[in-house]
Amino acid sequence: MESLRLVNVTKRFGSVVAVQNFNLSVKEGEFVSLLGPSGCGKTTILRCIAGFERPDEGDVFVYGERVNDIPPERRDVGMVFQAYALFPNMTVAQNIAFPLMIRGRPEEEQRRRVRELLQLVHLEGMGDRYPRQLSGGQQQRVALARALAKEPKILLLDEPLSALDAKIREELRVEIRRIQTQLGITTIYVTHDQEEALSISDRVVVMNQGVIQQVAAPADIYRHPKTLFVATFVGTMNLFEGTLEAQGRFRWRNSTFQVTGSDAARVGQRIVLGVRPEVMDIALRPEDVPSEHNMLVATVEPLTFLGSTVRVSLRTEEGTSIKVDLPAEEAERVRPGQRVYVHFAPDAGVLIPHS
Repeated sequence: MESLRLVNVTKRFGSVVAVQNFNLSVKEGEFVSLLGPSGCGKTTILRCIAGFERPDEGDVFVYGERVNDIPPERRDVGMVFQAYALFPNMTVAQNIAFPLMIRGRPEEEQRRRVRELLQLVHLEGMGDRYPRQLSGGQQQRVALARALAKEPKILLLDEPLSALDAKIREELRVEIRRIQTQLGITTIYVTHDQEEALSISDRVVVMNQGVIQQVAAPADIYRHPKTLFVATFVGTMNLFEGTLEAQGRFRWRNSTFQVTGSDAARVGQRIVLGVRPEVMDIALRPEDVPSEHNMLVATVEPLTFLGSTVRVSLRTEEGTSIKVDLPAEEAERVRPGQRVYVHFAPDAGVLIPHS
């Protein structure tokens, strides 16, 4: 069942077009992240769904009902803000119960719901505390519980973890996904953090300058970017701009690469070959390169230790900077200034339209 649909949504602020012709359909129980840099329009879309902004063009449907003219308090959505927005003079329990209180729900129902939600967000026994007595992560859990108090059909989260440190962010995003899965609630999550979006979403909507660049499952976004923006914004990508000489043969400067998946491109077309650092390898001798692999001669530059992996920066004979990720133990065989042979399989790269 479709729980949310946005049709040709456009929103302007004066002469600035914040969002343009935004189209998205979300299934019931789906977790969808809006991913993009600051100012790309993702929060504007969230506010249009919530009712805090009205589209200049287009329509928003919640479970088939057009809600453009329905005020926020009457829309069946719950929203978690980046800044928590908790009432400092209310206890945790009172903050959570507030949406029920203003709707005139019986006190026993409020107390029951608060108990359920405190258990759900793992804050049992903290109902009598005030926000100032909680950590940032605990305050965000309270904000999440409050958004869920009225049992909304759709949950909206606007960069809820951006103010937290890395360890707490990682813990809370796992918790958010656990709660969402347990409740089966449709969730729209705004973030500029690609790791966050890829790790918890069913689908990711990559945005730039108010326009959707790609909508796909996280693995597809990472492995098969459709635009140069997606390729460079999500993860690290080595880009080789060249020409498709023939089906399966790509020309880059003085090198010819064998590639797969070129059927959709025209022979002679200017195109970009993108190759992720982790699917490339380094050989110390040319005879150690598999015969079917593409090869580049390069010089090792600085190495960056990333824990279990090491990112090796290299400069090719053509003067292009590339990066290769190696397991830490394998990286011990290379050193700055060394001449090496970078290689990758024909199916390791992805062809991206030149823009």
